[in-house]
Amino acid sequence: MHRRLWRRLADVRIADATALLAARRYAACYYLAGYAVECALKACIAGRFRANTIPDRSEVNRSYSHDLEQLVTVAGLQSALARRRTEDADFDANWNLVKDWNVDHRYRLDITRKDAARLLSAVTDTEHGVLRWLSNYW
Repeated sequence: MHRRLWRRLADVRIADATALLAARRYAACYYLAGYAVECALKACIAGRFRANTIPDRSEVNRSYSHDLEQLVTVAGLQSALARRRTEDADFDANWNLVKDWNVDHRYRLDITRKDAARLLSAVTDTEHGVLRWLSNYW
């Protein structure tokens, strides 16, 4: 998929998560907020592939992961992430919430309003949010 589509998916999933929080669908909100970060990371990864070049197979295979920390590595953002976490304590707290999201949250029904709202906020905060930071690299 093209990185423009991954960026669009990230935006759409955040809109979905916001609507789901308002509708008291907390588990779905939580899952989609985390999935938006996965989509944003995949937009960053897609930007690394170059036309007329066959990418390294292992890098391609690792980009199919749902593990956010692994996707940060595939995107080549480990140093930038470490730097941002050191420079911005609020961002660091947000990343600590977001990094624990995983695809298996789609099977959970015990997510509370507080959990969903905290994750959505960590992702969307306009100054210290994870999506705001990732948008610098996609």
